[in-house]
Amino acid sequence: MFTTFSASASGDWRVTWQRTLRGAPLGKTPYLSVARRPYFFASAVAAPDNRWQLIGVPSNARYVQKDEKAQLVRVQAGLGRSEATCAALIPIRKSEAWWNLSQDERREIFEAKSRHIADCMKYLPAIARQLYHARDLGQPFDFLTWFEFAPEHSAQFDALVAQLRETEEWSFVEREVDIRLSAVTDAAE
Repeated sequence: MFTTFSASASGDWRVTWQRTLRGAPLGKTPYLSVARRPYFFASAVAAPDNRWQLIGVPSNARYVQKDEKAQLVRVQAGLGRSEATCAALIPIRKSEAWWNLSQDERREIFEAKSRHIADCMKYLPAIARQLYHARDLGQPFDFLTWFEFAPEHSAQFDALVAQLRETEEWSFVEREVDIRLSAVTDAAE
């Protein structure tokens, strides 16, 4: 399934703030919609009020070892929990230097040096996450990372992303935009 993140004048998620950390910004938008479609609908025509659209696809875990994967499956929460009314979309593009490394060199930086998986475990299950791959789809970002959490876990989420941004792995990030959102409900409109 392809997942499309569409920025527009209305949507499922209200943008509470949007910040460019590295590289070119995305256009500002008041709302974001998230749509999941079968592969053959991925190139569907966007609504006329879309400001930008990003498409990604979930894939197999690239740098996770068997024991780490089992632990993640045991503790991470799924998306769509009713209490998770806060979200973040963080599109990231890594440098060519990252992609020129071998798979084992990237794994070394990702986990042995940056402790991406081990250090993030303490934030589960409060924060749910889905990584969408976009590089091979010709998108402007390599990864679209989607997070969902309850409002009372906002500080934990901020700590999580701050921690990740201090790692060696993040020295390879050349473009990053952080978009924070709140769920649109009938009562909120």
